[in-house]
Amino acid sequence: MSAVLAGLVAGYGIAMPVGAVGALLVALTARTSWRVGAGAALGVATADGVYACIATLGGAALAPAIRPVAGLLRWGAVAVLLVLAVHGATSAVRRYRERDLARREAETPTGPARAYLGFLGITLLNPMTVVYFAALVLAGGGGAVSDRAAKTLFVLAAFAASASWQLLLAGSGALLGRVLTGPQGRLWTSLVSSAVIIALAVRLLVG
Repeated sequence: MSAVLAGLVAGYGIAMPVGAVGALLVALTARTSWRVGAGAALGVATADGVYACIATLGGAALAPAIRPVAGLLRWGAVAVLLVLAVHGATSAVRRYRERDLARREAETPTGPARAYLGFLGITLLNPMTVVYFAALVLAGGGGAVSDRAAKTLFVLAAFAASASWQLLLAGSGALLGRVLTGPQGRLWTSLVSSAVIIALAVRLLVG
């Protein structure tokens, strides 16, 4: 039970701060559908689960091994987010000019599987996620995750917590998509989400 509680706390702790990926998840679901958003949400949760697993197995050697490449990974994450933000904004403007925003399913080829893989890759580019889980494991002295069964429960609980929160974000995006059905509403939603993603990418870079 202590391992499950530790995993839940860790999973919600890394998932609940809504950053660039969370904003992108909400915007994607608003433009497409709940199924696509759910696929993206599970991609994020899978990455969190992978890093939680690595952290429980890596121990004290994990964080020092990642720090030398953390800068490169951070630049990669910033580049991906900026490209996605610019692409989202330009696509929204183009579709608005063509008055084609009402056809949500037709305007994007993104499916649940593609969204899953895309968000899995984006989240894996964030080195601070694995450092976060490693710090939690080390801070606990290994008490809550000292054996194989406890480590498994910790990872599964962290995944479940992250998945539940990301699916909640996807649900809010689906609701937003139903409310903003007009061309102007969808245009401004895309532009605002792109601006938020750019701002958070810059924050990630300078931080």
